[in-house]
Amino acid sequence: MSVIDNSTYFGKWRFPMTPVRWVLVAISLIAVGLILFRLVTGLGLVTNLNDEWPWGLWISFDVMCGVALAGGGYGTALIVYVFKQEQFSSIARSAALTSLIGYLLVMVGLFLDIGQWWNFWRPLVSQGHSSVLFEVFICVSVYTSVQLIEFGEVATERIGRKYHPFFRKILPVLLVIGIAIPSMHQSSLGALYLLMVDKLHPLWWSPIIFFQFLISSFFVGPAMIAVETALAGRAFNHKVPIPVLSGLVRVSGYAMLVYLVLKFGSIIMEDKVHYLFEGSFESLFFWIEVGFGVIVPLIICFSPLIKRRRWLVTFGVLVALGVILNRYNVVVTGMVTSTGVSYWPSLPELTITLGLVSMGALAYLFICENFRIIEHEDAKH
Repeated sequence: MSVIDNSTYFGKWRFPMTPVRWVLVAISLIAVGLILFRLVTGLGLVTNLNDEWPWGLWISFDVMCGVALAGGGYGTALIVYVFKQEQFSSIARSAALTSLIGYLLVMVGLFLDIGQWWNFWRPLVSQGHSSVLFEVFICVSVYTSVQLIEFGEVATERIGRKYHPFFRKILPVLLVIGIAIPSMHQSSLGALYLLMVDKLHPLWWSPIIFFQFLISSFFVGPAMIAVETALAGRAFNHKVPIPVLSGLVRVSGYAMLVYLVLKFGSIIMEDKVHYLFEGSFESLFFWIEVGFGVIVPLIICFSPLIKRRRWLVTFGVLVALGVILNRYNVVVTGMVTSTGVSYWPSLPELTITLGLVSMGALAYLFICENFRIIEHEDAKH
């Protein structure tokens, strides 16, 4: 039974309020207040960051994880529009929307982590062409802009309809750009840590860490779609057919096999096997990340369990949590021993992050209820 009350409208726009949505609104408002307080007072009073530990939750989760989890947009576009797998076209719009919202939240996270936030515009005029961070900033900014323009094709179906033919005409070009750019900054986020060979724990540092970041951003896309469609099915009484999801998950599984081979192959080739069994908290976190985030999902993917919806959702949750833990391990866990500094996010840091997720969820619900996102099987590609 659908939880949507179609009789609830705000003018021409529909957004029925449920108890869960009121909670999301409350968390979002608290987060907005904390964000304003952070912008006025600085990072010191709001976060547990310092000169010895400048990157924390907002980088590890809001940025590193946010960019990876939002990879479902370019991954699905690659599968549908480049590899011509039209059976997945019904989820292309929802994947693109999730990606757009994710990247907008990433931009907010980056903005909040800038000490002197009023200088956010300087990379646009003081270009550090040799900096990996500069490349990440430019690529993320351009890709987010491209996604916003791509959304014009959806938005003009309801508002500004006279511009709809224009957006449909330029959409193929935008799709090409939107597939190419993410492969650059997804890998560049990993390339940042090539410089930290003496700081990042050997279980995570690798000369191919940039490629590991890229592959994981690809296979986590279908996982997020599996979770998203399950939630959307409950909210909008709409379920994507199991063969569509299982086929997408199987694509993710093959990418995960490549990732697993590269990860352990790198450890073996670089003579780091002894770190796997040293009994440290780093080795424990590594096995949790790989065991529950890669190996168990692979068992689900290549077994009859893939034909059952709840196991598809389980696959999605485990893979998403595995990638989240991987990014957290790279940014935090793998740095503790070498730096000798401990870090735990403050309550305001956690609240702002939770607030950003709540804002993203509310935005997704509003757009799905007022634009053609969920049911779009009849679209011309």
